[in-house]
Amino acid sequence: MKKFTLFTALFAAFLLLFAVACAPASTEAATAATEAPAAAQTAAGATAEPTAALLQLTLEELKQYDGQNGNPAYVAVDGVIYDVTNVPQWKGGKHNGYTAGQDLTDIIKNKSPHGVAKLQGVPIVGELVG
Repeated sequence: MKKFTLFTALFAAFLLLFAVACAPASTEAATAATEAPAAAQTAAGATAEPTAALLQLTLEELKQYDGQNGNPAYVAVDGVIYDVTNVPQWKGGKHNGYTAGQDLTDIIKNKSPHGVAKLQGVPIVGELVG
């Protein structure tokens, strides 16, 4: 009987610790955790860890982000700049004859068989300006 009582007490203590650890520290902490900055948005609308402010690039500046020579691969669609560096289909900054570092709005919206759907979940890193 003593073993059963000890086991029950330990189990209750474990449940109490688990409940306390999973509860938010305060209402302010819970609110702050759900209101991530817009700079960390992805195309899916989810938020990621904020790393930096959104870039503002002209078409000329975007050209350097072609995925070549160690540069990240960025593409713009509807004025939004996406980081396709880690998208397997964009390996080396190239995909189906197109190169990153460009505004591909017309190609993706009017010629691509998948349209903008494949941009869901791709990190947004900036906006096209000028």
